[in-house]
Amino acid sequence: MHIEVDQSGKIGDTAVPTVLAFSNLESHAILIPAGVKRDCLRELRRRKKTGTTLYLQPFAVGLFLLLERVIEKVSLVTIDLEYPGHSATIKEHLLNLLRRAGLSVDADVIEFKQIHGIGKKSAAHDKAYYVFRGDVKPNRIITAEDVLGQFKSKGLS
Repeated sequence: MHIEVDQSGKIGDTAVPTVLAFSNLESHAILIPAGVKRDCLRELRRRKKTGTTLYLQPFAVGLFLLLERVIEKVSLVTIDLEYPGHSATIKEHLLNLLRRAGLSVDADVIEFKQIHGIGKKSAAHDKAYYVFRGDVKPNRIITAEDVLGQFKSKGLS
């Protein structure tokens, strides 16, 4: 099974929530409320995180929380290109989180590319967008503990 992943609301935009969603034969979305993002970014700054790391690692944690239950069932995960030039770093963080959770994942299963071009939307985009707007409920609402716990127990530095 091939799934596509899209985001609505950037991690760094703390005025709005972030929704990460995947879709294919099934769909799933997680919502990270704006207040949770503010709390997490504040704590990460306190831990001396700066620059792109401040946003890339929480994005990777969000991807992990979205994919952890399905990653071993899929043949390919295509993640929309949200942070151009940083895909390798995000992928490394994501793979570390998955492997530390005991999940067997080949690096080739995860790819980053633009999944919706002009006039062409993906089901993952629609799912993320409608959850972001509040038209559809997320499958899971993420807490600051969900995100920050990955930094403590999983050794993200």
